[in-house]
Amino acid sequence: MRNPDSSFDLYVDSHADHRKARAVWYNQESRNEVRITRLGGASSALLDPEITGALAVFSFEPSDSDWLHNCHVWVCDSTAEEDVLIETIGWVEPGSFYYAGRQGFLDLALYDDDCRLKPENIPNDWFRSFPKTLTIFNKVIELRPLSTLPADERLIRRRSCEYELFQSVEHAVTLPIVQNGFSNMAEFEAFAQKFLQRRRSRSGRSLELHTRQIFIEEGLFEGKDFEFNAESELGKHPNFLFPSKICYDDPTYPEERLRMLAVKTTMRDRWHQITGEANRIPIKHLLTLQQGVSEKQFAQIKNAGIQLVVPSGLTRSYPTSVRSELTTLESFIGDIRLLNLNTTK
Repeated sequence: MRNPDSSFDLYVDSHADHRKARAVWYNQESRNEVRITRLGGASSALLDPEITGALAVFSFEPSDSDWLHNCHVWVCDSTAEEDVLIETIGWVEPGSFYYAGRQGFLDLALYDDDCRLKPENIPNDWFRSFPKTLTIFNKVIELRPLSTLPADERLIRRRSCEYELFQSVEHAVTLPIVQNGFSNMAEFEAFAQKFLQRRRSRSGRSLELHTRQIFIEEGLFEGKDFEFNAESELGKHPNFLFPSKICYDDPTYPEERLRMLAVKTTMRDRWHQITGEANRIPIKHLLTLQQGVSEKQFAQIKNAGIQLVVPSGLTRSYPTSVRSELTTLESFIGDIRLLNLNTTK
């Protein structure tokens, strides 16, 4: 059948919205994709630019004939709602799509298959104690040195590799435990909480480590050109401080030669958290892997004195009007090199 389609009721329960939507499978020539249309245009909560970067859940209910009957959608409207979802299914990588059917959750994003480790290639001690983020990170650097690639591409490729590696190790190490079962609910709940927390904490920590590694590979010296998680003020620890804490603490050191970089896999409302860090530095830099923000969100971030650093491969997901105002990781590193050069002179 050429381009089969199905009309169905779509309920956006989070925003009290109902549409008669249409799913179309384009199966002609080299095109092989499914699209959902008739969502309501600009009036639809699903197409609202202000929800860019939000997590969303689609629950499809098929009819007896296997055609779609209806679909219920929930769009997370706050970080609190996202936290509830993440606590349930685990961390969701930016730009990823997960399918949950009878086989459980499947990540449908495409990654490097050769970063997956077969059980026989996983170190024995990883089965006894799940490897820490730093251990997995070191394995990624071994698998993906990528020393000739630009910093932006190197970061994205390594992050993709790490996610694939983490998934394969998690499956090999954790599945047998689940299959063996638990003696009581308390034991199961403790295991599930530890499992989900591990997923959640890995992503942000690994992005810090990858960024630090790239700084070093690009010729920046830790302790001289930058400091990692140094304290700027009491209780405040920006991810990266340039050139050093000694310079930052020196009131005679020019503020225009100071930089800070915060690292957040996704930001949405979380960008507010960095506005109080490194008070001597008026413009805060924020590295993120979030794929896009609305023009309104970008204006709010900019007005708060935050400069977004976005890997070059992700900038196309941002509105055309703001792309020229984004800084790539390569450009940020160039700025740090220039500051160091001028300081040396």
